[in-house]
Amino acid sequence: MPLSVADREAFLAEPHIASLAVEAGDGRAPLSVPVWYDYTPGGEIRFLTEGDSRKARLISKVGRFTMLVQRASPTYRYVSVEGRVAWSGPTTLEELTRISSRYLPPDAVAGYVQGSDLNVLVTFRMRPEHWLSADLGALG
Repeated sequence: MPLSVADREAFLAEPHIASLAVEAGDGRAPLSVPVWYDYTPGGEIRFLTEGDSRKARLISKVGRFTMLVQRASPTYRYVSVEGRVAWSGPTTLEELTRISSRYLPPDAVAGYVQGSDLNVLVTFRMRPEHWLSADLGALG
């Protein structure tokens, strides 16, 4: 059963590891990789990566991507969003800290941020245009 707008946005706002997919071209299947991300209901999805990574180059070329987040235990849910890149540019210290804080224990964030090279990171933002979602209930 599809999730309500409020439920799908709340689920997407939780700190899941997302599977990002982007068209790879040249007869290849889409590139699909795990990423950390940030999302506030009603807003844009943000994630960061190294600017010279394959995913960054492909997203810059095609101008859109898909993200899928899921939960496997009770109850099985997923949300998939697709859209155009709304903005991309250099990652700020605040963005790196905010996204890292969603996934790392509080005492590990400062070390992770200090060990990261902001000069090579780029942030992508996407406003979801197309949504797929479901809550399949308890499986098994």
